[in-house]
Amino acid sequence: MDPDLMQFVEEGKDKKDISEANETKNSKAHLNTLVAISVALLATFMGICKVKDDNIVQAMQQAQADKIDNYSWYQARNIREEVARATVAQLTAQAASGPPQAQAVYQEQIKTFQALAQEEADKKKIQRADADKADKTYNELNYHDDQFDLSDAMLALAISLLAMTALTQKRWLFVIAMFPTVFGVLMGLAGLLAWKIHPDSLTRLLS
Repeated sequence: MDPDLMQFVEEGKDKKDISEANETKNSKAHLNTLVAISVALLATFMGICKVKDDNIVQAMQQAQADKIDNYSWYQARNIREEVARATVAQLTAQAASGPPQAQAVYQEQIKTFQALAQEEADKKKIQRADADKADKTYNELNYHDDQFDLSDAMLALAISLLAMTALTQKRWLFVIAMFPTVFGVLMGLAGLLAWKIHPDSLTRLLS
């Protein structure tokens, strides 16, 4: 009995189809593994950055409160100084027209209010310096807060693209997801390690 040549062709075709199916399955499994690992690493990194960013936000709030308090004290001391100097001027005018026996009292009061005015002026300078220091601290912290905000936005975009990759099994989507991933990780490291990386134009666009 002659062998059926079509049988061998069909068997070879079936083996080829099975081999291609296995390759496709392995390729999808490999891509899904990459996506899962990437998402897990990014989520962990975002968690670490979140803790640091929350601490920075708390420090910013404290610096803002210190600045407001110091500026309030600055204004209060400025008013006290002006009142004391006005009192000195008033006492000086009264002393000029007052009786000789009252001059000693006037001079004593003038010296007292002059000392009070000088004391408030000195304290006012300290309050102003403390307010400026708190404002500088706030701006420095805000610089790093912007870095974490950019990192969070970019990594959220990357995770969304990775989720689409897992659904569509498109490798080119995985490649695209790596761009915001790299940028997001870079900005996160900049915030954690105090690197001077701050895309001002992008920050202004998002703020």
